[in-house]
Amino acid sequence: MAANRFWGGLLLLSYLSGFGQTPASVNTLVQSFDTYRQQTLQEKLFVHTDQGFYFTGETMWFKLYYVDATLHQPIDLSKVAYLELLDKEGKSVLQTKIELTKAGGNGSLFLPSSVNSGTYRLRAYTNWMKNFSADYFFEKNVTIINPFKRLGLPLLRERANYYIQFFPEGGSLVQGITSRVAFKVADESGKGVGVRGWLLNAQNDTLTRLSAHRFGMGSFTFTPSDNVTYRVVVMDEKGRSFTRPLPQIQPQGYVLRLEENGAEQLKLTVTTNVANPSAVYLLGHTRQVINVAEMRSIQRETTFLIDKKKLGEGVSHLTVFDAERRPVCERLYFRRPKNPLAITLKTDRKDYTSRTKVSLEAAVQGRASMANPATLSMAVYRIDSLATVDSGSILSYLSMTSDLPGLIESPDYYLQSENAAVQEATDHLMLTHGWRRFRWDAILKQPTASKPTFQFLPEYNGPIVEGSVTDPSSGQPVPNIITYLSSPGKPIRLYVSRSDSLGRIRFEMQDFYGPKNLIAQTNPVDSINKITIDNPFVATSTKGQPPELSVTESQSDQVLSRSVAMQVQGTYWGERAIQYRYPTVDSTAFYGKPRESYLLDAYTRFPRMEEVLREYVLGVMPRKKQEHFQLYVLNEPYRETFNDLSMVMIDGIPVFDMDKIIEFSPLKIQKLDVMTNRYLFGPVMFNGIISFQTYKGDLAGFPLEPNLLKVDYDGLQLQREFYSPRYDTAKQLESRLPDGRTLLYWNPNLQADNSGNSRVEFFTSDQPGTYLIEVNGLAKDGTAGSQRVLFEVKNTPK
Repeated sequence: MAANRFWGGLLLLSYLSGFGQTPASVNTLVQSFDTYRQQTLQEKLFVHTDQGFYFTGETMWFKLYYVDATLHQPIDLSKVAYLELLDKEGKSVLQTKIELTKAGGNGSLFLPSSVNSGTYRLRAYTNWMKNFSADYFFEKNVTIINPFKRLGLPLLRERANYYIQFFPEGGSLVQGITSRVAFKVADESGKGVGVRGWLLNAQNDTLTRLSAHRFGMGSFTFTPSDNVTYRVVVMDEKGRSFTRPLPQIQPQGYVLRLEENGAEQLKLTVTTNVANPSAVYLLGHTRQVINVAEMRSIQRETTFLIDKKKLGEGVSHLTVFDAERRPVCERLYFRRPKNPLAITLKTDRKDYTSRTKVSLEAAVQGRASMANPATLSMAVYRIDSLATVDSGSILSYLSMTSDLPGLIESPDYYLQSENAAVQEATDHLMLTHGWRRFRWDAILKQPTASKPTFQFLPEYNGPIVEGSVTDPSSGQPVPNIITYLSSPGKPIRLYVSRSDSLGRIRFEMQDFYGPKNLIAQTNPVDSINKITIDNPFVATSTKGQPPELSVTESQSDQVLSRSVAMQVQGTYWGERAIQYRYPTVDSTAFYGKPRESYLLDAYTRFPRMEEVLREYVLGVMPRKKQEHFQLYVLNEPYRETFNDLSMVMIDGIPVFDMDKIIEFSPLKIQKLDVMTNRYLFGPVMFNGIISFQTYKGDLAGFPLEPNLLKVDYDGLQLQREFYSPRYDTAKQLESRLPDGRTLLYWNPNLQADNSGNSRVEFFTSDQPGTYLIEVNGLAKDGTAGSQRVLFEVKNTPK
């Protein structure tokens, strides 16, 4: 976090020096805000999926871009991302953990036949992001069809159920002050609905007319009066009408109005009817980087002129404070990225036949260079009435939707060349999505010297397995209990934690890949306590239900064609398509190189473990006390045994009953390591270590204690290699194996050369249609961009 504090300090000093003399009260606001930002580093994840429409039996491929939430530059903080697929009830149906590096991460999800047809929500986050609202998490909708189950399409409702919301500009309607009110009308899936309507008073007088512009959003202006009830009647395109009341009208307060003031400025007007107001403050920031801080005296109305160039690209928050520095109004403003990452795609042809090579040149222009390299991810897939163009790019996500609540309909629309229609739609979007990543009261009341506390730690080095130790009778946390966590296997790994004052335990895992069987336990004297291992995935969903699946009878032929293609691929290419890339891990046991190591096959095999230990294991002394065996380790530097017992393990699992070790067949043991010195390991000191290892690292039937906690727990996902056939030779081209691929190419880490160029080759399949090449990219300096290109595939003439 020290680098973050230094970087934040530079931003603050740069800001203060750039604005010269500023009132002390403004500086207080700036410093309070910047202190909060330095102490609460924010992260963002963007997930590029290979497409947005799938059948069960197919694989979803994805790339994760991992950046800081302020400058959007790749960072190297969290090493784990949690990715899951949520159904319409918000329940997780698939989960996985992805390893993160500064280049992001990538992985895949096989969609089993147990998944029902429907629209699902793909969600991704880190452990650190769990400290904040789930609105920080990345989310996108994906559609899945299970051809082996009835679709179960929803019945059409005779009565529509619309969400109708009103958003006074600045936050409140105030008596006697003219206000602009934005509105949004959406169906249950969040999709905007076109409406027209009327603002009426209690006498049914029409005060103004209104209509939705784009995506169910619009606005109107009126002046609320005292003791008057207002309501809005809207009518959809089918003539169905709905009535909703306006938000409550405040007797006193502040109203904000933001307007364009030429091409280079914004005019922000603050109006109030508060008695004896003295001053108002304006604080503007873009992703928590302060770029506007001013004070104005006020009696009834005052105006701030804002240079647009001072505002950062993306979503800016403009907050007005009263004389007591209480936030009273807020407004969002969006400034389009001026120089996004320019990506060009050029295929060698526009049309191809089946099983033909496609040569593609991808180039990153402008800001990408050796000092500012860009990472790209590329997918090539077929689009039709079922599988449409996937909505949302890394540019629209980082610059807009990641800083707005809820799911934004057609986010790429707002990034096209600006015209009057786009400008109006963007303004309505900012009016209807007021939101921030913090609470002002938490910032302004936070003492400068104090630091916020967080429940979830960033996973700097790998997955952190968390849990708790409690009293089984009272359920109260038990502090200061040593707990052990391990998983049978090779290499030998053991993790130790001491429960804190809240009974919490944490284990930082190393080389933790694939499905594991975790075993947790305490020392025998503390075994009465209950150990619980937490599920690291978040249980709640906050962004409402995804839209209902929409498949019509006219699309049945396409459903059948895609289903057959999926089954063909699984039947003929399944084994070739499942290829894993195994990570390089440290094969050394956690205790390093042992002082003594015995491969038992190299020695005379004895039928009892006691004979093995006595005959040729020099560092271990078996002794019997009160009819029970104990194993002592020789303290080699002093040529005497340790007075206290040593740590004894089998395949990394601590064992405290030496009678079981003695009775276990030595023929099942391949190797025995002995550490003949004290070993400091986290919160404990081992008086030597005795490590028994079976041939397969699976305990070989060793009888563990029944009160141990055993948990199936997935580590980081093992990465699959994307496979696609080649047709370079005549024999390959004439192969009778059918090729039903609709996803022709996937590369999550496409690297450009020093000139920003990259060349890609892949082959078409036997599936004709229109194919989309989709690329997302991110440069080292945080510049993002995307590009899409279409080409056609036709059947090879016979």
